[in-house]
Amino acid sequence: MDFAQAGDLAMLQSEKGKKIIFRLEAGRQYQTHKGMISHQELIGTRWGSTVETHLGTPFHFLPPTLRDLLQTIRRRSQIIFPKDIGYILLRLSIGPGAKVFEAGAGSGALTTAFAWMVGDSGKVISYERREDMLEVARSNIENLGLQNRVTFAHRDLADGISESGFESAFLDLPNPEIYLSHVREALTFGGTLGVILPTTNQVSKLLGAMEDTGFGAVEVAEIMLRFYKPVPARLRPRDRMVAHTGYLSFARRVA
Repeated sequence: MDFAQAGDLAMLQSEKGKKIIFRLEAGRQYQTHKGMISHQELIGTRWGSTVETHLGTPFHFLPPTLRDLLQTIRRRSQIIFPKDIGYILLRLSIGPGAKVFEAGAGSGALTTAFAWMVGDSGKVISYERREDMLEVARSNIENLGLQNRVTFAHRDLADGISESGFESAFLDLPNPEIYLSHVREALTFGGTLGVILPTTNQVSKLLGAMEDTGFGAVEVAEIMLRFYKPVPARLRPRDRMVAHTGYLSFARRVA
């Protein structure tokens, strides 16, 4: 829709790019050090408008994208970066109706992306052995209204996977190679496994275990993304770049 409604997630973006995301509720106000703006003023406003606080500070009024949401979720651990998440979604073929398994929910960034993409007809099953992290991930999912698409379990993957028939699975764990037999049995034949690891020696162990466990069509990748300063007269790369974040490994369950 072109106009914001009560209950929508909304974003205020400053001229310097700072983003503030909240849910529109009649009768509430959003306070910033640049001034106050009431939700009632925003409800019914056209997306893309420029709005001002009571002190006259301008903000772009926008519906948040998935990337915006991932960048601003509450976190207690390092999240998987959006640059990596985009390729993960592509390689695992995550779309409406997909049934996805993940282990190592962390703060729930990838869980959020999975839930966003599978739609109301899909399902995400997420295992996390740390209860404190599980609560953060669950809270982030509920804040976005995606809780009906995700089932969280306070469970160690070493105890096995209670469901099967997953088209895809993703592991964000220190020693994923020791769980491959569990994951293989939970995947459909031809299903895709994805793993993220920070170091090459961990990837080497994983590759050896994949060969021994019935996985094929293996791929290892590293995603790099460089942003530019969007100034027409001085277009050049930004001074800082997030380069290495992790190695992505993918494989298929084969006969």
